[in-house]
Amino acid sequence: MLKPGTDFATMRYLTHPLLRRLLGLAPQCVPGRLSQSQGPILSPKQSSLRQNCSTRPGFVTATDVVNYWQKVFETNGIPEARESSEYIVSFALGAKTFQSLNSKSLHTPLTAAQQEQIQQLSNKRLERMPVQYVLGEWDFQDLTLKMRPPVFIPRPETEDLVSLVVEEESRKCEKNSGLCFQVPVSHPVILEIGCGSGAIALSLLCKLPQSQVIAVDKEEAAVDLTKENAHRLQLQERIHIFHHDVSYSNSFHCSAEQLLLWGPIDFIVSNPPYVFHEDMASLDTEVLRYEDLDALDGGDDGMRVIKTILALASSLLKDSGSVFLEVDPRHPDMVDSWLQAHPNLLLVLRAIHKDFCGKHRFLHIQKQSR
Repeated sequence: MLKPGTDFATMRYLTHPLLRRLLGLAPQCVPGRLSQSQGPILSPKQSSLRQNCSTRPGFVTATDVVNYWQKVFETNGIPEARESSEYIVSFALGAKTFQSLNSKSLHTPLTAAQQEQIQQLSNKRLERMPVQYVLGEWDFQDLTLKMRPPVFIPRPETEDLVSLVVEEESRKCEKNSGLCFQVPVSHPVILEIGCGSGAIALSLLCKLPQSQVIAVDKEEAAVDLTKENAHRLQLQERIHIFHHDVSYSNSFHCSAEQLLLWGPIDFIVSNPPYVFHEDMASLDTEVLRYEDLDALDGGDDGMRVIKTILALASSLLKDSGSVFLEVDPRHPDMVDSWLQAHPNLLLVLRAIHKDFCGKHRFLHIQKQSR
């Protein structure tokens, strides 16, 4: 229902004759709970306004529609109502963001096809589908990647994980350039465990032009989507993608020879399942309803897959090779203690990095020389 204090401008958006048609609703709507057949929740006041509003034809602009859907989303308890509305309208107009639209685009009447597309996309958002799935694509680093459920959606903070790997490779190159003897040009081999949409792997290929990546995931849907994104970005020649489950050491879908396709690994990078199992029920509805929960659930201590990755790292990494992990802020001390309890792995926690919210989120673990 409308919040107290709703002004007449808001009610105008909710009763505009063409905007009403965006929802595909009949002239009269019985208020009730949201469902696919009923459409958005409308209060008796809104229904009355719609029945008595003018049917005079008019124009609907991008600004009108953004404001309208924002109110509909707010009425139905959709998180980030304004942002959701702006992304959907921008997408229909061929833009990345609403702010990037020029004045002409903002005030030009929308076509019937654009109105229909906005309606369809907005109805999906009303069902709590994440905007990334609604649009079918999302930006990560400088790449636009295809997205579809249930493949895990890359989060903004994970972009920092990519940056840390790039910075470490740059540091190594600078160190080698200062040596008195010539060192071969670095061609780092990177293994990503749990590639999802390919966001991390493909970003690293772009940032490190001499690199090669092996990307694995236990879900075939993720493998397929990473392959699709690699082909769209014309990076398929430098990446090997296959189905591989690291969660259980006795059920691998590939051999160590495949993991070492291009030789010993320079970097292992992963945003593994790290959510504590007891915290899973508190995740957002969008996540619980649409995303692959196995890509999030890290077991009782959130470290089920993390431990497996570290055990693998010992045999796959070159000496002085690195593991970069995104983890829960509670994990750094837990990981450090676990590594100290397993000295045979020859792995040492070198650094803990914060995300843009100031939380300890990223771990740099290095393999020691034997």
